[in-house]
Order: sequence, then C-alpha cells, then structure tokens
Amino acid sequence: MNVPLLRRHYFNRATVREDLSAGLVLGIQSIPDGLASGLLALVNPVYGLYSYMTGVITGALFTSSVLMSVQATSAMALIVASVPEVTRATDPNVALFTLTVLAGLIMLVAGLLKLGRLVRFVPNSVMVGFVNAVALLIILGQLDTFTGYSSSGPNRVVRTLDLLRNLDQVHVPTLAAGMLTIILILTLERTRLKALGMVVALFFVSLIVPLVGAEQIALARDVADIPGSLPLPVLPSLALVPALLIPALSLAFVGLVQGASISGSVPNPDGSTPDASGDFVGQGAAGIVAGLLQGMPVGASMSATSLVIGAGARSRLANIFAGVVIALSIVLFGRLVGLMAMPALAGLLIIIGFRTLKLGQVVTVWKTGLVQQTVMLITFIAGLLVPLQYAVLMGVGLAVLLYVFQQSNRVRVVAWRLEAGQYPVEGEPPAEVPGRQVTILVPYGSLFFAAAPVFNAQLPAVTEGSRHAAVILVLRGETDLGSTFMEVLARYAQALRQQGSRLILAGVDPAVLTQLERTGHLRTIGRNNVFLVDERVGQSLQDAVDAAEQWIAAQPETLATME
Repeated sequence: MNVPLLRRHYFNRATVREDLSAGLVLGIQSIPDGLASGLLALVNPVYGLYSYMTGVITGALFTSSVLMSVQATSAMALIVASVPEVTRATDPNVALFTLTVLAGLIMLVAGLLKLGRLVRFVPNSVMVGFVNAVALLIILGQLDTFTGYSSSGPNRVVRTLDLLRNLDQVHVPTLAAGMLTIILILTLERTRLKALGMVVALFFVSLIVPLVGAEQIALARDVADIPGSLPLPVLPSLALVPALLIPALSLAFVGLVQGASISGSVPNPDGSTPDASGDFVGQGAAGIVAGLLQGMPVGASMSATSLVIGAGARSRLANIFAGVVIALSIVLFGRLVGLMAMPALAGLLIIIGFRTLKLGQVVTVWKTGLVQQTVMLITFIAGLLVPLQYAVLMGVGLAVLLYVFQQSNRVRVVAWRLEAGQYPVEGEPPAEVPGRQVTILVPYGSLFFAAAPVFNAQLPAVTEGSRHAAVILVLRGETDLGSTFMEVLARYAQALRQQGSRLILAGVDPAVLTQLERTGHLRTIGRNNVFLVDERVGQSLQDAVDAAEQWIAAQPETLATME
C-alpha cells in the first residue's frame, strides 16, 4: 500500500524513544560502513558517508516502506568501481555525482510508471549467481589493503592469484591490523555491544596503530582528503550522461531488485504491505539528492533495514535520526575519520563479503535442474570476469531469455471429452482429427509468439480422413493473441476447411475478437465459428459443442463442401 506523502505519519509520539535509540545505533554503525562503501567503490570514502546521510533521510521521507533504509550498498559500490569515468576522476568527482543522479532518475521514473511488478520476472538463479559473485568480489577486492601488497592484473581474480604467488611480500603489520579487526568484530558482536561492536573494533585498531609505532600502515587520510564539513551542492554534468547511461541502468536495476526484496518481505508497522513502485520512487528521490550533495548511488539496504528494525525502530523517525547522527559525526569528528586504519576497513569489508555469500541458496538452485544451474553459473562467472556494470545487464538479458524459453516450452494442448452430467474428462489429443466428430482442445500455458511453434506441433494432424469434423479450441482467459499465434490459427482453419471441416473458437474475449477482425484472420476462421466468453463458466464451450454437433449431423454422408 502506497500512502500519499501528505497523509504519511513520520513519527509516533508513543515510540519516539525507541525510534531515536534505533536511529542512534544505525547512525553510529553507518559511519564505518559508509567509509567502507567509498573504499569499495574506489572513490573518496567521505562520499560514502555523504550518501548514507542523504540516503536514509530522503528514503525515509519518500519510500512506501516505513522502515526501509536507503544507503550505498556493496553491490552498487562494486558497479561504481567498474566505471572508468568515475574511478579516474579528480575531486570534486563530478562523474560520480552525475552517475548517482542519473541512476536515481531512472529509479524514480520506474516508480512513477508503476514498474515494480516487473522485478518478479528476474529469476532466482540470476540473483543467486550475481549476489555470490558480488560477495566474492568484495572479499578479493580488499586483499591488497588487507595485506599491504599491491597486486597486478586485469581483474580481481587474476590479482588474487598474483598475491598468492607473492605471499613473501605481504606487509605483516598491515595484515596483523586487519586480522585483529576481524577477531574483535566477531568477538564484540557477541557481547552487549552487538552491532556497535563493529564501530568499537575499528576505532580501537585505528587507535593502537600509532601507539605501537606502525607508521607504515595506511590511514584513510592517506587515500583521500576527509573534510570535516557537510557537502555543498554540485550540479551533474550533462556531457557525461551518454558515457554513464549503461552503468546507471545497471545501478538502477540492482537497487530496484534489492528494494523489491525488502518491499515483499518487510511489512509496515501497521501490517500493510509496502508498494514496490512507491519504494522505487523513494529510492530514486534519495539517489537524486545524494548525487546533488556529493554522494554515491544509493538503494535499499537489507542489512541496514534489518539493523534498524532489530534496534527497535517503529516509524520513519528512526532513519531520519540516523541521517542526523551521521551529519553530526561528520561535522564534529570528520577529521578523526581520516585517522582510521585502512586494513581495519578492509577487515570489515571482508566480513561483509563472507556474510553476503548465500551458499544455501546456491545448493537450492543447483538442485532445481540443468537450466537453473547454467544460468547461475553464467551469471556468477560473468560477475567475476566482466565489469560488473555489464555483468548486471547480461544477467537481465539472461533472465529475459530464460523467461521466454520457459514460457515457450510450457504450452500443452489437451483434449476434453464431455459427457452429459459429468465433469470433462481430460486426455491426450488424437494424432489426427477424426472425421464427423467434435474434438475439443484446451491449451495450457502462455500463447505468445515463441510458444506458437510448440502449440502448432501439438495440434492433431488434418488428413483426408478428417472430413466433416469440428475442432473446438477453448481460449477462455486469453486476452491478447500475438500475430504469430493468429497465423497458426488461420492456417489450421484453412487446412480444416479444405477437408470440409471447421475450426471453432470458444470462450473468446472481446479484445481477441477485435484482434482477429483487424488482422483479417476472422474472415478465414468465420465469425459464425467464434463464440464469445460468457460469465457462466463453460456456457460458451457448450454453445460451441451444440453448434458443432448440429452442423455435423446436417452434413451428408457423401463429400460436400462446407457452407
């Protein structure tokens, strides 16, 4: 349910304390997460913070989901990292901000056009392959920062192999800082600190680095300038739009799929189900604002949404306050952020990568069959070896092809036998149309163009023995027949006519009748052979059967042409 903006309740007086507490937890935890997202995207880490700040506030104001957290996600950060125009730019990174606004506009338009329902056409095998490729890329992409060794190679897989061949060049203090971060995070999360244990671990490791004299360990300020102020507006560059359109489409697709998973699985506090298209609008608005305020592309985050709900959030105020906490942290402690140890952030991202792996889903998909296995593997391998912006679109194309393939092979034609006072008896259609008999055929499945050859192959053959026969095709429930399918019907009707027989269509929707009239196929089939759908189920078929039996009874035993 998508409640209009002016009628939404942004806070509940009875739950203000719980919402502020949940917002504080999310805001504090988002500081290292935001920096890590910037690091993962190969841009200034502060842009990650800016996107978290603007994303959670704007998303809370505009999404249909009351508790959805909109932030820069790992998958979107990896796509950004594969865009040369962004990673090679200088500060201010106008290419990054333009990409963010463009992706936001695409998501906003998708929401306004009510395209939320289209996400369901993306098969699970594509998403499982993509998500696990992203998880592995997160892990592999942090090994250089985690070990202090600068590997070389065209992609993360090759660079990882280069690292394994040069383990003797690993910087031990850097590796120790990263390992200590992982150990502390996993330990402190089991204490009363829970999610805040991550923050404590990062700041603790960053604090002891200068105390133990490990000056060679890289800090955030060594990578980029970390300002201690809120961002000023920056306008996008229209000249960069053509080069950034494909990655923007990829980012929008990933963000929308992630958002749809939250819309369908996380109900609002009042029990209503969020509207996926309304959430598209909210994510799009958040992306536009983030780009104008020097942020990265943003989308719905399942981990952040789960965190804020687990912390006690009950209204939109929780995410709004989380953004305020991030903003205050940037202003008050922005300079201290520059002292954060890079291997500590790498350790955090490695943990995120392992937690993103969905091995259970891989096993489930693997058990479903060869087609699903192949789709998952192709998507996974493409995600590892091809720039992620193109791998995403390959996954979309693969999803479309898979859908067409599956639908075209799901068409099945069965024969019905009607007996007075009995339910229809279903069976296989005859190999040939029997003469002087009524044959009732019912197609199951989608009757679109790719399915037409499969449907045609299952029709009983018309032979010289098919004289004075009537074939009734039940089309109840079909509201749109493509030209390819209508061509099949016209050819079949003509073949029957040549043997003195007729094709009758029962349960025809008025829209289908209009299509037959406009295309001229109705002249071939005959208007008297079309029985429109009736609100009484089965009435149209019974009328067609009665007409067919009367016509057959009226035909002479000798050869005659059909009237």
